[in-house]
Amino acid sequence: MISAEGSRLAKKELDGKRVLSFAEAHKYFDGDYAHMREALGGKGAGLAEMTAGGVNVPPGLTITTACCREYHNSGKKMPDGLLEEVFQGLKSIESILNKKFGDAKTPLLLSVRSGAKFSMPGMMDTILNLGLNDQTVAALAAITKNDRFAWDSYRRFLQMYGNVVLEISKDNFEDLLEDKKQGSGVESDADLQADDLKALVKQFKDLIKQRSGREFPQDVKEQLIGAIEAVFRSWNNNRAIYYRNLNKIDHNLGTAVNIQAMVFGNLDEQSATGVCFTRDPSSGKREIYGEYLTKAQGEDVVAGTRTPKNIKEMEREMPAVFKELLLDIDRLEKFYKEAQDIEFTIEHGRLYLLQTRTGKRTAQAAVKIAVDMVGEGLITKEDAIRRVEPAQLNQLLLPSFDFEKKKKAIAEGKLVAKGLNASPGAAIGKIVFDPAESERLAARNEKVILVRVETCPDDIHGIVPAQGVLTSRGGMTSHAAVVARGMGKPCVAGCEALNINLAKEEISVGSEKLKKGDLISIDGSTGEVFKGELATQQSGLTKEFKTLLEWADKTRRMKVRANADTPGDAKVARDFGAEGIGLCRTEHMFMAQDRLPAMQEMIMAETLDQRKAALAKLLPMQCEDFKQIFRVMNGLPVTIRLLDPPLHEFLPKAEELIEEVATMRAKGVSGAKLRDKEILLKRVQDLKEANPMMGLRGCRLGLIYPEINKMQVEAIIEAAIAVKKEGIDVIPEIMIPLVGEANELAAARAQLEAVAKAAIKRSKIDIAYKVGTMIELPRACMVANEIAVHAEFFSFGTNDLTQMTFGFSRDDAEGKILQRYLEGIDVNGSKSKILGANPFEVLDRAGVGKLMKMAIEYGLQTRPDLKIGICGEHGGEPNSINFADQIGLDYVSCSPFRIPVARLAAAQAKLETVEVDK
Repeated sequence: MISAEGSRLAKKELDGKRVLSFAEAHKYFDGDYAHMREALGGKGAGLAEMTAGGVNVPPGLTITTACCREYHNSGKKMPDGLLEEVFQGLKSIESILNKKFGDAKTPLLLSVRSGAKFSMPGMMDTILNLGLNDQTVAALAAITKNDRFAWDSYRRFLQMYGNVVLEISKDNFEDLLEDKKQGSGVESDADLQADDLKALVKQFKDLIKQRSGREFPQDVKEQLIGAIEAVFRSWNNNRAIYYRNLNKIDHNLGTAVNIQAMVFGNLDEQSATGVCFTRDPSSGKREIYGEYLTKAQGEDVVAGTRTPKNIKEMEREMPAVFKELLLDIDRLEKFYKEAQDIEFTIEHGRLYLLQTRTGKRTAQAAVKIAVDMVGEGLITKEDAIRRVEPAQLNQLLLPSFDFEKKKKAIAEGKLVAKGLNASPGAAIGKIVFDPAESERLAARNEKVILVRVETCPDDIHGIVPAQGVLTSRGGMTSHAAVVARGMGKPCVAGCEALNINLAKEEISVGSEKLKKGDLISIDGSTGEVFKGELATQQSGLTKEFKTLLEWADKTRRMKVRANADTPGDAKVARDFGAEGIGLCRTEHMFMAQDRLPAMQEMIMAETLDQRKAALAKLLPMQCEDFKQIFRVMNGLPVTIRLLDPPLHEFLPKAEELIEEVATMRAKGVSGAKLRDKEILLKRVQDLKEANPMMGLRGCRLGLIYPEINKMQVEAIIEAAIAVKKEGIDVIPEIMIPLVGEANELAAARAQLEAVAKAAIKRSKIDIAYKVGTMIELPRACMVANEIAVHAEFFSFGTNDLTQMTFGFSRDDAEGKILQRYLEGIDVNGSKSKILGANPFEVLDRAGVGKLMKMAIEYGLQTRPDLKIGICGEHGGEPNSINFADQIGLDYVSCSPFRIPVARLAAAQAKLETVEVDK
């Protein structure tokens, strides 16, 4: 069922109207564009706004999104009376154009398009040239005095209607088209003559009868009803559902249907169709960007079946039209205060705009456009902060190809071909030709490049997991280019030098052959394609990127820290603007090859003295680690978590040892070598726990073996003293993990403070340190008032808190349960989603969030100056950061490369809070 919840549209506001003309729609919404988009979809709202603003738009109607919801809720039944409203509404279009729908002399032809609240490019269905039949095609030929144009339009309509409405595979039509071109000795659709197209129309009608079991409908009203229903159905096609899941778009919104008078870009040499952006969607540069094709219809540009011309060629080819286009797009950008993606058609020298919407763009372009528009006075700094999706910033930090290494590769003949630089970035992977195989291999963590002649919306499931996309056809506004840019995925399009043989699964470029599974590197910034793997380098931050983050820093309330375990991580974090370290995991330091033997010696020790001797070897190593981190974070707080994981994680796996011991015995090995291995196996078996994540770890390990944590605290304080002697300010924070009972923290703190105070006393140098705990158990949240007596700070470990709250073992749940919960469980024949998001990726506000609120409230009751943060992976996820701001956390902590994301998300959260307060 599709819920009406989420749409604010009330029937009385539209006087009960479900079908609105573009000309009248604007008056019902009083400039409330957001409301208009909910009711009419983004496309319908844009057409209404353009019409009201005097832009040349072919007249049309929009069926509201509420009708789509009603259609699906009633078991795919057309809403009562809707079709009568549509046919009544058509009369206004007929009156404006002096044409009549289905008339044998002056026929009105229509396009029928989808249009949801949020842009879903190519995911739903479109039908052009509707209204053509055996009579009206003759009228169209007579009116235009152009037989070829009329029959070309008819064959296009049959192909679209057959595929979209009657659900016949488009490949069946394409095969007939290719056969006809070969038989006529031509390469392009545009070179087919009228007689060829007439023959093709007959073949298409025969195909429709053969596959659907009925004749193609000559009744134009039947055609329109079928098209409207097909658009409604397409809201729930597989690719649309996949896209909404990917982009977290509400499945309950529904799509509007736009019925618009056709204008023809395939009429004659003075006709064309195209797509343009008001700014470059790859770089953000302020200049028109796009493509067009003469004697073509819209799907030719987007589908990439012909390689189009650069939009700037229009200035020479159609100067008057180009000048008008520039004026129109400038007006639209200033009206929407946003870069626009515009579809247009030129019919016999007259320009028509068919759509305007916010343009999909790369992260680099998003940042540059936002910052530039502030400078141009179009938007405020706050608007700019809101404009950029925080997750997009990750794209700006992705590697690019090393320039010198690339030059060397070119000299070595590794450059295979060059196409269009459709979406920037460096991608390396194995060649795959099948989207399904791309999905399969990527699920096994194999990196792939999806190679297609051209992509279509049905390929979305293969594009998403691929590292990049490479096509031999299509331009800068083709499906592959637009989708890849929207995802921040490298794409090289229109690489015409490539001869792609899908049957043999190979690429030919001259004498060079590349097969499925071969490794290639594509540079979406230059359009270059290389064989083999090229070296990459870290990208630098642009001037606009730094400016946007400076504005964000002045706006946000919460601090942003880093999860960093090494000096290298700390340096990267500091460079990205971290304001301290919120989590330094000491166990990672023990995993280094030069330390692991000493750690294992400590674990294997049979007496306290033996254990202390092993720890004495680790002490200077730990101390040196902390010194380096303190130096990097000069003057910023560093939260160091004491040893957390169970001891068995530092030893070999029991299964491997059992196999080794058995092999040694079978080979007759004896003496000390076998005995040492048997002792190690026994120790591993002794440490084995039924559920180690809930066993001897965290503060429990420190309380049972206090010498371990004492060594760590001594290392922390000694390092702080040494670095402070160098004139560097040090702010250490000691975090005791997995506390669920206040007495645990009280005992641990008493043990460790004795060590810290002794070290400070010896040195006669004061170190202002704090002691706190990681809140990661539900019980800790419930008794936070008691725990706060002994803690100066709380840091939510939301990874474990989520595990403990849901009762999930994360590794098992993500592999066996969560994907099914997210996709939907079969319930009486239909899929029912159990969870809306993976709770390990997006913080669960209803459960985990409620526990966090409880802990904050109780903690602050006891200690009003308690500092509270979050250091789980949720600390770098925008939705979770928004929640952290709402509940009043002092800081979030995340991985170094997510620091820019967190800085921007924290600013957006603050702005949202300000708006709510208003």
